[in-house]
Amino acid sequence: MKATFKGKYDTDKLGGAAATFSVKAGDVRLRASMTEATIVKGPSLDGLALAVEKPGSFIIEYDVPKKDIRFQYMNSIRVAEKPLNLTYIHTRGPNRTILDGSLVIDLANKVSANYVLGTENCKLKYTYVHSGVTTFEPAYDLGKNAWDFAVSRKVYDNDVLRATYQTSNSVLGIEWSRSSKLHGSFKISATCNLAEEVKVPKVTAESAWEFEM
Repeated sequence: MKATFKGKYDTDKLGGAAATFSVKAGDVRLRASMTEATIVKGPSLDGLALAVEKPGSFIIEYDVPKKDIRFQYMNSIRVAEKPLNLTYIHTRGPNRTILDGSLVIDLANKVSANYVLGTENCKLKYTYVHSGVTTFEPAYDLGKNAWDFAVSRKVYDNDVLRATYQTSNSVLGIEWSRSSKLHGSFKISATCNLAEEVKVPKVTAESAWEFEM
């Protein structure tokens, strides 16, 4: 059994926590996830989700309190000898279907697209990795007719610094994350709306630990 515990705190809300337990059963994995709402009030079914997944193939997740089910299917084909990764996601409750695809041109270049069926919500993104250290990600949102930009850089072995800017709402973001098998992972991020008169940044801190049981 594998367990993951997550903690989160941001300046707009009270701190939160989440836990995930998964068990391998042949080629598939059985997973149960819960939030602090599952335990604090009771216990209760709030925040509880159950899932069956086969890595790289499918995920079927059931939201217990909402009685809603989400299907996710993944596949990979080759186009002109290049791998094209496809993902189909359907959520029954809101009847929403998302198509996601990414074409890996080479180790440094990738083109991806995300589209919500029946809407104008479509995003195109180009990813370029320079020298395996710095990543540039310009993205265009067709629905908003706006550009988003992101740049990240590896620092030392486990640290990543990332900056983002959304032109549609003038939101600037800075993020520092670290992933370590021995000490877990954490992420500290700050966002600020440059269009507001009083520019007060929103700060979020997250941490996660994984355990083999």
